[in-house]
Amino acid sequence: MQHNRTSIADMAKALNLSSSTVSRALNDHTTISAKTRSRVQQLARELNYHPNHLAASLRTGRSNLLGVLVPHIEGTFFASVVHGIETMATKAGFKVMICQSNEDVEHEKRNIDTLINAQVEGILVSLSRTTHDTKHFDKVHQRGIPLVFFDRMLDTRDVNAVVLDDYQGAYQVTTHLIEQGCRRIAHLAGPEHLNIYRNRRQGYLAALRTYGLAEDESLIISSDVTLADGAAGMTQLLALPPAQRPDGLFSASDFALVGALQTLKEHGLRVPQDMLLAGFSNEIFTSFTEPRLTSVDQRCEELGQETVRLFLEILAVGTATFQSRRIVLPPHLLIRESSKRG
Repeated sequence: MQHNRTSIADMAKALNLSSSTVSRALNDHTTISAKTRSRVQQLARELNYHPNHLAASLRTGRSNLLGVLVPHIEGTFFASVVHGIETMATKAGFKVMICQSNEDVEHEKRNIDTLINAQVEGILVSLSRTTHDTKHFDKVHQRGIPLVFFDRMLDTRDVNAVVLDDYQGAYQVTTHLIEQGCRRIAHLAGPEHLNIYRNRRQGYLAALRTYGLAEDESLIISSDVTLADGAAGMTQLLALPPAQRPDGLFSASDFALVGALQTLKEHGLRVPQDMLLAGFSNEIFTSFTEPRLTSVDQRCEELGQETVRLFLEILAVGTATFQSRRIVLPPHLLIRESSKRG
């Protein structure tokens, strides 16, 4: 059944007022008498009137809408980043429109079109796992819409972004495992075309070099770092001859780390007694597993807030003159029982 939406014109006709008077009354304009404002607002409540923000944006050139595109909102990380974005955006007078790519670049492309058609004043994006180029963002630039990447991005020039120092986080994790006595540290690595996973792998390798440990390709397993990938990766590592198996594991994802932990338990192996484990992202479940999992905190809410701040700077200056900037936040290593000896 079709429902007709109440318009300002409908209310103006019912009250025998002009549409402009009704509009100003709805916005509490002081040029309209208190009595008239009261009549208009009372009728609006009775008719369940809601303003047409898209029509208003077409008239004023402002929508006060901020588009946010994330791979998913499962787990802690993206949900917390979005919370940080919404908190800061609301303070700045913006409403937030959230889309999910579900790790699908084609869905990501459609979402970009949706946000542009919604007349958003800016777009904040974390790329899908299947995104290998950013050509579909050219239309955003062409329309002069501020575009800021956060967390996941491709390393292209002249990009505005807010990221964590993933290299340093991985370096700290691997160094911690080495200092706990590990000498054969495996790495569950993510897709290399994405900055976060490439930088985490590089940080891992740099720590090995610092301590004079050789890189062993048999200990590095690349995947999409899902829970199932982590379980499969650990199965592959345990299939190595006993002398070649790892005594420590650094996973680029907490989800993959939990999969690895499950496989170890299924094989009757203990953590940390038989193998030390550490991950990345500080997902909420890392505090509830047995044992609790060491992980790198990504300062999610702060990352979201900084992304909005950068967007506001671009909006104030204009995309044509703003000098692109990348903000890098320092990581915080949270050491828990899964990586402690003794």
